[in-house]
Amino acid sequence: MHPILRTTAVLALWTSQATASQNNTAPWPTCIKYSTVTGYFLQDEPDTNATTFDYTEHDFGLIKRNYPATAGLHQLTQWQKFERQVEALNADAPLDTVYKVLFLGRHGEGYHNAAESFYGTPAWNCYWAELNGNKTVRWADAHIDAAGIEQAQIAHNFWKHEIEDQKIPYPQSYYTSPLSRCLQTANITFSGLDLPAYYPFVPTVKELLREGISIHTCDHRRSKSYIQEHFPFYNIEAGFTEDDELWDGVRKETPDAQDARSKKWLDQVFVTDDHTWISVTSHSGEIASTLRVLRHQEFSLNTGAVIPVLVKAEFLPESEAPSTTSWSWTASSHCTSPPMTSLQSKDQGCRCTGSKVTTPLVKVTNTNTAGPTTYRGPYRRAL
Repeated sequence: MHPILRTTAVLALWTSQATASQNNTAPWPTCIKYSTVTGYFLQDEPDTNATTFDYTEHDFGLIKRNYPATAGLHQLTQWQKFERQVEALNADAPLDTVYKVLFLGRHGEGYHNAAESFYGTPAWNCYWAELNGNKTVRWADAHIDAAGIEQAQIAHNFWKHEIEDQKIPYPQSYYTSPLSRCLQTANITFSGLDLPAYYPFVPTVKELLREGISIHTCDHRRSKSYIQEHFPFYNIEAGFTEDDELWDGVRKETPDAQDARSKKWLDQVFVTDDHTWISVTSHSGEIASTLRVLRHQEFSLNTGAVIPVLVKAEFLPESEAPSTTSWSWTASSHCTSPPMTSLQSKDQGCRCTGSKVTTPLVKVTNTNTAGPTTYRGPYRRAL
């Protein structure tokens, strides 16, 4: 069955449930079980070294192999063969199952990444990251630096090569985090490519694709108006608030809370988007969380890197939905002045000159008193 017809049919199975809103604070169906279909990409293999892996040297990681769907079609490129295989998987799948390919791309290096390297991770986490910047650069909702621009350009050039020479399927939908480093990276990567008119680069800005929310100012997004002014052709999802109502400079997401958030944006995409080939521009922490939800092995990405994942989604009956759990956020303490030491040892780490506090070091304009207290979602290990 064609994926569009399949998605329409799957949605019909959910008519007994309340209609879900696109607003990120509204309830959303959670009856989808995700898994990674392994054996297609090197990043699925346990012996692939994530630290040294370069996606541009390995065809995005696509393994050269034969597929049942392309027996005898030797004239096709590997990507053309894989496209046929994915089509066959969808055609043969039960009505309640769909396959999609996600290209998860991490943003290019930002000024916050460079600052963390300069100050050292312990000192960065316990003091410097809570500031908007120093006398040289600003890292609150950091822009990408010169190295990050180069990394995004490398991604652009590689996509151009893969489209022209390897006949890789075009992304049919594009999504990006609302943080500036992702908005910029996506623009450099995909603008100017020879894309078909029916699959243009018009990314949707999704709130839930942002980095793990912490007290770091680099995780505090700019306003909706700013995004509209600087990226006027981007599509901003319905329900996107003018100001950042999730970051408060005091609390951070727990890993389980972030995984529930990742599950939610995946549900939104898999329910509302009929397309099979999807590009997502996000962050190291958020991609790591997404991989956990997709039951993919841990695979860290360098700045500017991309990992493709073949995802199997099974739409479960409401009676089989996992129990819903509320995940609380936790307050984070930090120094009020540059620390005396910044040791890599987890036992010693950052030593403050005085007591740690939980009050922000910068002015917080978010007046949402409700704050980011919880995300409700299925316990990811219950599926």
